[in-house]
This record gives sequence, structure tokens and C-alpha cells, in this order.
Amino acid sequence: MDALPDGVVQHILSQLSNARDVAACAAVARCWRDCMPFLPSLYFPRGAFESVGVGPASAVAAADDVIGRMVDAAARLEELVVYCPFSASLLPHWLAARAATLRVLELRVESAADDKSGHLDSIGVATSLEELRLWALRMTRAPAWGQMERLRVLEVVGAVLEDAAVNGAVAACPNLTDLALLGCECAGEAVISLAHLERCRLDFVGSGNTSLRFAAPRVSSLEVQGFSLIYLQGGNRLKHLTISKNTGSVYHVEMGKLPELDHLSLRGVQWSWGAISSVLQCAGEVKHLVMKVEFCGDYDTLQPFPELDLVEFFNSHPKLHKFEIHGAMFAALCQKNSLKKLDSRFVIPFLEHVLVTVRSPLNAEQKLDTLESLVRYSVRLRRMVIRISQMKNCHGAADDFFAEICKFAYMNSGRVCIE
Repeated sequence: MDALPDGVVQHILSQLSNARDVAACAAVARCWRDCMPFLPSLYFPRGAFESVGVGPASAVAAADDVIGRMVDAAARLEELVVYCPFSASLLPHWLAARAATLRVLELRVESAADDKSGHLDSIGVATSLEELRLWALRMTRAPAWGQMERLRVLEVVGAVLEDAAVNGAVAACPNLTDLALLGCECAGEAVISLAHLERCRLDFVGSGNTSLRFAAPRVSSLEVQGFSLIYLQGGNRLKHLTISKNTGSVYHVEMGKLPELDHLSLRGVQWSWGAISSVLQCAGEVKHLVMKVEFCGDYDTLQPFPELDLVEFFNSHPKLHKFEIHGAMFAALCQKNSLKKLDSRFVIPFLEHVLVTVRSPLNAEQKLDTLESLVRYSVRLRRMVIRISQMKNCHGAADDFFAEICKFAYMNSGRVCIE
């Protein structure tokens, strides 16, 4: 490498980002050390300073010293990723030193999770930031970032947040195109109104009745988890929508028509029937539908699903290509009154793939009739998968039901299979 021009050496070494690799190369020769100002990226992994053989406090002190020296030396630094523990009090100095060039910032701030001193407010100094990712923080108030006009990507993972902190952080970034709040503990009402947002993932944990007010006219992909009440404005460009709640109930969903929707997924333990009906009515153009909800009913009362007319359902969703339905929701399609309405003019025109999860032998005859109807009237059906999952009935009815399903699969060999 001594024979290479300095510019080539600088280019080779600028491809390094891991702090250990950078430090090792800087120790080789002075000319290599002189390449530090040209580094565009620095990455400090979580265990970067664990090998020093000292306690956590000394490791943090070592990290503070090394990070400070490297950040000061990297005059053209564009990306800074710090996963190892560090002192939040030094963050304002690091950011101020590289505010003019820094484009990407990612911090794991659990060592300063309870930011009572407001050191994380210094992020606002880096006005050229385009991507910001924060892990494991605690924020009880709106951050004093000012207006981060250039920020396009904001991700917060594993955080404890007040709703005022969520709303304040989002309001400070008016030009976001990508927003992700994942594994966050939050209660109250989240208000998100972003004119340029295209992709959004909101994963809130906890059993509280958190509500969401969401307005983003350009959003094409939206995934929300953990909200009991959802108010969605716009959605003319929405192509992918997932609504789920692992604990608690979804009481209310309010939205307009979704003319461009391709994929819709409804998941959870309990939804009110009004919320399900509201979403289905707005998603008449959907092509891929996933319905995996265990119970219906309002508040704490768990109830079975009301009758869902098979003919009306598929006539209301004529563009369905792929359909996945689970347990109790599938049983709602298995009503004799619905099946009686089938006539020779009824077809399911575009359905190609069906996945049905069956968990009970109750009303076995009706369920088999529905399976047969799906095969008979789906003129383009290529594959039906019947998934037998967690069948808890120990009586002979379960064995008889399974035998009938096996017979049905045999009679439709090539298109129907059992998992």
C-alpha cells in the first residue's frame, strides 16, 4: 500500500466505519492516521469497550474519551452510530462539532434514558440531519428540537414516551417520509399529521386504551398496533394497511374509502363488530385480505361473531386475489342462511389463494359447506390451504371432522391441501 497514491489510500480507509477497525488502522502509520478527517461514517458497537476489564463506569468513561476524540478528528463525518453506553452530557459537544456535515444519527441512549437534564434536546443543533434513530429512551415532554426541516426518517425503538413527547417529536419533523415508533410504551392520544409521510409503522405496547388520530395524504403503507380507537383521514394512496392489537380491544375505527388498497390485515384478540364492519366497508377494492381476530364484542364482554353473509361479503370485495381467515371469523361465514342464497349467477371472480385456519369441530357440516362453496365458486382458485390448529375437542367429533376434511382435500387434489 506504500506504492498507492494518497487519494487511493484515503478512499480505501474511508470505507471503514467500525470504531475498532478505524483505531487499528490509525495505529499503523501516521499517513493512515491522517485519513481520519475523511471518514464519512463511525459505528461504535454495543460491546466496543467491554474488553477493557473494568467496571461499567470506567467503560463509559473510556467510551466518552474515544468517541469524543474520533468525532473531533472526523471533520467530514456524515453518519454517527453509537450503541455502546455513553454520557449524555457530552452529546451536545459531539453534535455541535459535526452539525454542518452530519446526515445520519443513531443512538442507543439507555444510559441516559431518563433525560431530565435535556441533553437529547441538543439533537436539534444538527439541522442537516436526514435520518434519526433512537433506541431505549425515556421522554416525558416534547423535545426542544425546533424545526428539523431536512429530516426524512425518524425511528424510535423500545422507548417509554408520554403522548406529548410523541406529538411534539413528530411536529418538529414536518417533512418526514418514513416514521417508525416500535415497541414503545405510551398512553393517551397520539396525533400524527404529516403532509409528506409515505411509510409509517406504529407499534405501541401495553393494554391501555390509546387512541390515534392520523392524517397523511401521501401515505402508502401504514401498520398500527396497540390502539383501541383509530381515526384515519385521507388514505387515497394507501396500498398496505395493518391494524392489530395483541392485548385489549379495538373499539372504534373511522376512515374514508381506500380506493388503492391492495393489502389489508386485521389482527387481534377482540374487536368490536362495528370496527370490523367499518374497515371492510372502506376496503372494497382490496386484493389481499387477512382476518385473524379471536372474539367480537364491546369492552370486556367476549362474544362470537355475527352472521357474515358469504355472497354479500365476496360481492362487496370483488377484487380479492388472496384471502386468509382464522378460527371464529371463518365460523361466521359458515351460516346456513348465507349458503342458501348461493345461485348459479354467483361467482368469486379473481380469488386464487385461500388460507383457512380451523380450530373447532363445532358446526362441522356448515364449515364443510363453506369450504366446498369457496372451491366451487372461485373460478380462478389455484390453492386452498386448510390449517388445523390447536384443536382442543377430545371427542370423536374432532376425528370425524378431520376425516371429512381429508376426504374433501382428496376430492379436490391439486388445489386443496391440509397443514
